[in-house]
Amino acid sequence: MKILPDQTTHLFTPLQLRDVRLRNRIGVSPMCQYSSVDGFANDWHLVHLGSRAVGGAALIVTEATAVLPEGRISPEDLGLWKDEQIEMLARIFRFIETQGAVPAMQLAHAGRKASTAAPWKTGRSVVEEKDGGWRPIFAPSPFPFSSDDIVPIELDHSGLKRIVQAFADAARRALEAGAKVIEIHAAHGYLLHSFLSPLSNQRTDEYGGSFDNRTRALREVVAAVRAVWPERFPLFVRLSVTDWVEGGWDLDQSVRLAPQLRELGVDLVDCSSGGAIPGAKIPVGPGYQVPFAERIRHETGIPTAAVGMITTPEQADQIIRTGRADMVFLARELLRDPYFPLHAAVALKQDLHVADQYRRAFPSG
Repeated sequence: MKILPDQTTHLFTPLQLRDVRLRNRIGVSPMCQYSSVDGFANDWHLVHLGSRAVGGAALIVTEATAVLPEGRISPEDLGLWKDEQIEMLARIFRFIETQGAVPAMQLAHAGRKASTAAPWKTGRSVVEEKDGGWRPIFAPSPFPFSSDDIVPIELDHSGLKRIVQAFADAARRALEAGAKVIEIHAAHGYLLHSFLSPLSNQRTDEYGGSFDNRTRALREVVAAVRAVWPERFPLFVRLSVTDWVEGGWDLDQSVRLAPQLRELGVDLVDCSSGGAIPGAKIPVGPGYQVPFAERIRHETGIPTAAVGMITTPEQADQIIRTGRADMVFLARELLRDPYFPLHAAVALKQDLHVADQYRRAFPSG
């Protein structure tokens, strides 16, 4: 099935995914905040995520949230590997819903990119154990991300099974916290992406080599999460649609994978790129990843989100109006302007959903 453009659909047209209705097509892309202690959310996350719900976005997605402590990117990452981490997330998600937005969680395992430092910290990127880092870290194959990074241990079958179960357990906790959407992180060189890419996966068992083998770990995680995630709620997957390197994971393979994910219960593919290896030559520019969302959407029929260098209301609206994606996910632009959706509605002459406390500042106030 192919999805054709419908120019009656625009940036502020609601989107229905299963039983979840999004008030517009703008999502907050997962953005690591490096502000947790032992994986717990805190007031920073309440303000960061809550302000973007007040600002009019429809879907508020947490940062990459580790399903195991050794699956964190940094010691300051958000986590959901124990029940005690639910309480503060529940408070945040309740606030998001009071503002008319939908709370979502991105679940992740960093793989060979684990135990690294927050980007603003100086010195070596690897965090030593004496400074709160950890060993070992795990990957499909025992190759570090770069020559300066930790050499990971190749996951055995029991280790992989434990991680699959950890994704399912974290999804159950997310449900208890009040999330209405789960996104599985299979991008940017983290664990599930590193299984997909031949550049990082050089296994010779049933998890390496062929396309079916390299996609097996992701498919197992999706199936495990979908088994505990209610049918009424959507499930997303974020893909690095291409590694931007010859011989790596690419758009053709992503197009091949998308229908398999849909059969497993995935409702939307969030289309990013890169991260498999350092030094890839990526032609970064406005909307540079939009063609990935467009092709997957048109050739497979699965809804997609476009992300990356989307910075103006007109650009975001054009992506939706021309059927290139079903949603746009914004990151840096929403760091610069948490109220981008409200400003976009004014610019595009669309209805506003403004909190009563802020109405005096907008045309409908």
